[in-house]
Amino acid sequence: MEWAEVIEHPFLKDIPFKIELNEWGKILMSPASNSHGRKQFDIGVLIKDAKKSGQIIIECSIQTEKGTKVADIAWLSDEFFARHGDKTPYEVAPEICVEVISPSNSRGEMQEKIKLYLDRGALEVWLCDLEGKITYYGHTGQLAHSIELNKK
Repeated sequence: MEWAEVIEHPFLKDIPFKIELNEWGKILMSPASNSHGRKQFDIGVLIKDAKKSGQIIIECSIQTEKGTKVADIAWLSDEFFARHGDKTPYEVAPEICVEVISPSNSRGEMQEKIKLYLDRGALEVWLCDLEGKITYYGHTGQLAHSIELNKK
């Protein structure tokens, strides 16, 4: 299925997961903890303050070779946004993709997401652990710090 079909599929009521609707009628599945949401916001603000331009997307869908993955936070340059707008899902990964690790995430799953985002064009992938420590990855492997965060 395409991501748009998943979003609009009438049989979602039959899946064996808890589904909720928010006050605007949007489907919520596997809601994140408050800590997870706070980390998403804080990292988004950190990036926005450092970059001074571009767009931050929380829950950014990206089409990968292994289906549609959703980065917890993504930073899109003005140029990326001019080319791709709000396309859902993006066929190319934004420049910075961030995953906030949940207790249910395995190391293998996170390593796979790093590879998938980088393969789709991300310049960096960040992982934020349960304590809030961020590790950075680029095409050369793990980085000591973000290179993209300080680029103007």
